[in-house]
This record gives sequence, C-alpha cells and structure tokens, in this order.
Amino acid sequence: MKILFINSQSADYVQDLTYSGLVKKFGFKNIIDYNWNKKYHVPYKKYPKNIGYISNSFFPSLLNRNIQDIDYIFIGSSKVDCFERYLEIIDKIPSSIPVVLIDGGDRGDGIAYDLDSYGRPELIEKIFNKRPIDYIFTREYIIGKTYEKNIFPLPMSFNYDRLPILDYNLKYDVSFWAVESHDIRVQALDILQDKFDCKSNGTERNQKFSKYKRKGEEYLRELHRCKIVLNFRGGGWDTMRYWETPAIGRFMISQKPGIVIPDNYRDEKEIIFCKDDLSDLVDLCSYYLKHDKKRENIAKNALEYTKRYHTDEKRIEYIFNSITSLTGK
Repeated sequence: MKILFINSQSADYVQDLTYSGLVKKFGFKNIIDYNWNKKYHVPYKKYPKNIGYISNSFFPSLLNRNIQDIDYIFIGSSKVDCFERYLEIIDKIPSSIPVVLIDGGDRGDGIAYDLDSYGRPELIEKIFNKRPIDYIFTREYIIGKTYEKNIFPLPMSFNYDRLPILDYNLKYDVSFWAVESHDIRVQALDILQDKFDCKSNGTERNQKFSKYKRKGEEYLRELHRCKIVLNFRGGGWDTMRYWETPAIGRFMISQKPGIVIPDNYRDEKEIIFCKDDLSDLVDLCSYYLKHDKKRENIAKNALEYTKRYHTDEKRIEYIFNSITSLTGK
C-alpha cells in the first residue's frame, strides 16, 4: 500500500493521528507527505502538536518523494492549504486511484464546513465539480443525522508513541483544566468552583490555552495524577481529553458525546456519563471519590479498551475496513 498524504501545515489532530497511524500500519516509506511537513520529521513541537511526529525520519523523508505507483490519495484535513494542494494535482490523478478525505474539523453542519470559517467555502465545490471524493471520514458525525453511504465517522484517538513516563501519585481529586469554548464548560466550571479541590488545582474560569500551566508531556503526567478527570465538549463534540484520559489509565466522567463513535466507551464499564444538564455531576464526583476500588477498576478497563479500539493504528484498520464494507475488496 502506497499513499500520497496531502496535508495541512496547520495544527489538525485528526490529520496528524491519521498520518502516524498510516506510518505504523504500512511503513514510513509507503506514506508520502505532500507537501513535506516539518512537524512530522523534526521534534520541535511539544505535545499535543507533535502527535504526528515520526522519529528518525528527517533525512529519509527528504528522499522519500517518489509519488509514482500510488494506491490511495488521502486529503488529510479540511483546512484551506490542504484543499489548495489537492486542487494543484487533481487533474493528474488517474480515476482508478481512490481519494479519501479526512475531515477533522469542529463543525458538524456538513462536510468540510470549517472552510466557511476560513472564508473559503468555494473550495469544496471546486473539488466536487472536478471529481467526487470516493470516501469521507468525518470527526463530527452527528447522531441522528443522515449521511451518504460513503461517509463514515472518524473521531480522534491516541498515539502511544507520545506517552511519557507516568507516576501513580494521585494528588488531585477532581480536575477540568480547559478553556471555555462552549457554554456547558462555563456551566461545569461554575458548578465546580467551590467544590472538592478544584480551586486549588486550577479547575477555574477564564483560562487561555496559550497560558496553560500544564503543557506538553507534563500535562499528561498531571492528568495521570487526578483521581477524577472531567470532560465536556468544546468547539466540537470530540475532544483530546476524551481519549487522553482513558489512554493513560485514568478515570473519567464525561458528558455523553452527540457524535457517532464506533466502539465507544461504555457507561459504568470504561467511563461514567453524567446527565446532559450536569445535575448529577457533583454527586457522581463525590461517589467515585469515596469508592476507590470501583473507580480504579473502571480506569483500568478504559486503558485496556483504548489499546483494543482507539489507538492511531486501530483507526487506520477501521478506515480500510469501512472502505471494504462498500467495495467488498
């Protein structure tokens, strides 16, 4: 399998996780990033902006530019620069080569609707007028919404290559370290402001991502020191925290996502889902702070379940199984 991976230079977690998963599944020499993406080959970014980084790939990547005999084209993102790159070569792609779009944007209004936010909504029409995209995988695949049969859900995942050394020092009770990118986050932070150890651990209003106290690998280490991690939607339903917390073996209480997640975590087995109005949030936190064994068993189950279903490589298996379900090949 040889894949031309058209990518955006901007941060896009689903794109980067797809790239790292493809490299693990098919080998570095078989995945050609177009254009060459510095953050995939040079370790200059901190977590989570380094989740697509492939170690020891800098010099080989400069030589690995042969785009002959391609089996698939992947459009890795619905960002403007990614679509512009695809339009540069669209007329040169034989009709026999399938094209896959990875739409990792926040908006669930439709496919590649983030282009509207960037002021370039005409790009998707230009592409479809030239050639339909064969298979589309979208992060915000809304529950109850009807999609064409070639459109599939594709939430984020976790790249275990980015896992730092962790300790088992449970120093925080309840944490939700997040920017207020949705009203429910504001509501949750208002509820929590005088509860548990939230005020002392930094679970507070008016945070900014650029000024986070916990950054890079230290963020994951600190997350692992929490007895209970909370999760609520941001600009999109799918959040990094939703995958990071179980991936490192920690216990999570979450708002139930409004998107389709294949093999999603199961309530009271790998996760605890709170009510949509958050009316039971404090009671759930209190209960699981008192019941250590039950809480830690759920956290352990979540770790095992993540490795079974929700790594970057497992997402690639899912993508090609979904394509096979349509083609029979």
